[in-house]
Parts: sequence; structure tokens; C-alpha cells
Amino acid sequence: MKKIIVTGGAGYIGSICVEQMINQGFEVSVFDNLTEGHAKAVDPRADFYQGDLADRSVLRHVFEEVKPDAVMHFAANALVGESMTNPSKYFRNNVSSGINLLDMVVEFGVKKFVFSSTCATFGIPDRMPLDESLPQKPINPYGESKLMFETILKWYHEIHKLSFTALRYFNAAGASEAFGEDHRIETHLIPNVLKVALGQRESVDIFGTDYPTPDGTCIRDYIHILDLAQAHILALKSEKSDFYNLGTGGGTSVREVIETCKKITGSDIKAIEKPRRAGDPPRLIAASDKIRRELGWVPRFENIQTIVESAWAWHVKHPNGYGD
Repeated sequence: MKKIIVTGGAGYIGSICVEQMINQGFEVSVFDNLTEGHAKAVDPRADFYQGDLADRSVLRHVFEEVKPDAVMHFAANALVGESMTNPSKYFRNNVSSGINLLDMVVEFGVKKFVFSSTCATFGIPDRMPLDESLPQKPINPYGESKLMFETILKWYHEIHKLSFTALRYFNAAGASEAFGEDHRIETHLIPNVLKVALGQRESVDIFGTDYPTPDGTCIRDYIHILDLAQAHILALKSEKSDFYNLGTGGGTSVREVIETCKKITGSDIKAIEKPRRAGDPPRLIAASDKIRRELGWVPRFENIQTIVESAWAWHVKHPNGYGD
């Protein structure tokens, strides 16, 4: 299995997965419409096709040219708040356009499909850490759209014998040496804190300081982007069709992230305490026992300091991100 099409390969997670796959000898073609991704984030060793998954004719042309052995699917809209105001966008792009991709996979006899899913399919869980046995009850159209696609994958496996792996994770963070996090609308905590250190923002907001956690702020599971990429490569090589939750099993609070960023950047980062946001669970941590056991995944960068150090190194080199 050598030839891989990566949808969304110009985005944050996709670009680093592409880089790591090429480093391991895969031939990668990136398919991206660049609404969220950046042309400069595409590894120069990859072939690049600009196009939209909504356009079946463009997709067919790419599949005819590449003749892929596998597809890795990252392309999606992923802003929870936006999904609550514009659900149509999320169901069209994350579900309908995803079906176009699956139909090409079936038509061209592609052997393997790896899906970038999310722990948001679980909604507000009954217990922690989140394992695969928990009921999936999304609380926003973003999580619902990903769960719908997971269901579609099961049926394509049942009916078309498509081999798939779906990976559910929350907070990808950090950077490789060449590629990092640059969203046009940045909602993620670590890059927003680092923007204060870079002098690009005056302060960072802490939403809620009265949660039932040790320091009163929300706790989240941060996973280094290089560990995430390695999980996707292991998924590509797996012959079993299944769903896996992905996390470090630990958790870092908002205040701990800010303190770590202060220490690493040497900057006094101003934080403003604000009321809770609706729908924010106090603690979200994903269990990864199953993927460790079945696919042999072993994360190498499990502490928040290493994650922030890699992110800061990239942002210092690229203070304006990809600049497009």
C-alpha cells in the first residue's frame, strides 16, 4: 500500500500527517479546496490537487490519475460554534461531500479508508476517561455530522467490504519542525495563548473558573500532532475495520496551559476570566487503551511542556503563520 490520497492535506493535522507519511515512504497526493488549509502547508514532496469534495467530476479525475491504494480523510468543517448557527454547512460538507468521496473509493476499488473523527460524537459523557463503549450523543451539528459519517462508514464496510479505521480525538496540538497550526479563525487555546506572547493579542480568555476541577478551569486532553500522525499511519496499515478513541489519558487545565506557555515563552501572558461557555464539560479525556493494545500505538510526547515547546518553536519561525 503505497499511494495515498489525503483530503484536507493542506490543513493543520492533514499537513503533518502527509509529511510523516512521506517520511515513511508513502506516495501522497493532497486534495484540498484551501478554504481552511494553506497551499504553503502542503509538503513539497506531495502532489497537490486543488478541488472540492462536492464536485464528483474533479474527484473522479484525481482518482483516475492517482489510482490510490488508500484514502485518508481529514477534509471537514470543525467549528462547534459555527455548526450551531449554520448546520447546513456542516451536514453538506462533512456528510454529503464525504459520501462523494466514499463512492469514488468504492468505484475505484480502494483498499483502505482512514477517517479523522472526533470525541465530540460522544457529547457530554457519563464518565471519564472516554472509552469506545460509551454511548454517542452529540450535542452540536459538528459532532452529529461526524457520527453520521461514522455510521455511513459501517454500512459501506457491511455492503461494499470497505476496510476502514476511524480515529476519534479532541485536542491536537504542537507542531513538527516544518508545519504548524494556522487557522483563519483560531479557536484553539494553545495558539491563542502563544499569540499573546508574540504580541499579536493583548490577552487570552479563560471561560469559566468555577468548574469542579483542581483549579476551577476546564481540563482537556492534548495530544501531540506527531503522535497523532503516527496513529493515522498505524491505522493505514491495519486490516481490521474499527473505531478508536485517541488521547494521552492525562489532562491539562486551561490555567496549566497558560502557565506552561508563560514558562516556555518567558512572557507574562495576560488572562481574562470570563463566564462559562454553554455546553463546555468540566473534563474531557479520551482513553486510548484499545488502540495501544490492537494497533501498537505508543505516544512519545505525552506532557504539555513538550507539546507547547514544539508549537512555540514553529510560531517563532512563522509569526504570521503561512501568510496567505
